[in-house]
Amino acid sequence: MRNLKLKKVRPVATETETLHKNGDDLGLHLVGHSSQESPLGGMRSVKDTPGLHVMGDLYDVTCDDEFMLNADLLREHCLRLVRDAGLSSVGEFFHQFGGDGGVTGMVVLAESHMSLHTWPEKNYVTVDVYVCSYSQDNRPRARQLYQSLLDTFKPSYEKSHAVERL
Repeated sequence: MRNLKLKKVRPVATETETLHKNGDDLGLHLVGHSSQESPLGGMRSVKDTPGLHVMGDLYDVTCDDEFMLNADLLREHCLRLVRDAGLSSVGEFFHQFGGDGGVTGMVVLAESHMSLHTWPEKNYVTVDVYVCSYSQDNRPRARQLYQSLLDTFKPSYEKSHAVERL
């Protein structure tokens, strides 16, 4: 297994990490394309506003234990958070692992997805919110949904990473 270097991540609500480093060249090198051609081909014209993918690790969560253990409660809560953020659920799946095991869940959005995994034995949760901005800028909605998940799980410490995506 490779050792990965971790870096300090800026808060999601104010700034995002982005893959866009070198002008229009995103560092992508497609086979069969000369260096003079755009690595995105015609994709740049599809939309001008990037989507947003927010990933978070929530440590020492202090939420109600039910949010860590009860898949049905967490499903309903997440569906409400999605609606409150102005996003559209097109399907969901939540599973509670036996005994005192945690919950893994996903809400498939018309705009992309939201997923989470709880580890009650470690007071740890991972969350993932990804929205595209194909027909409108959904980045504020992604930030709102992510913040609502933080408010739900009440971590003592959070590490997040956000990436603007094409």
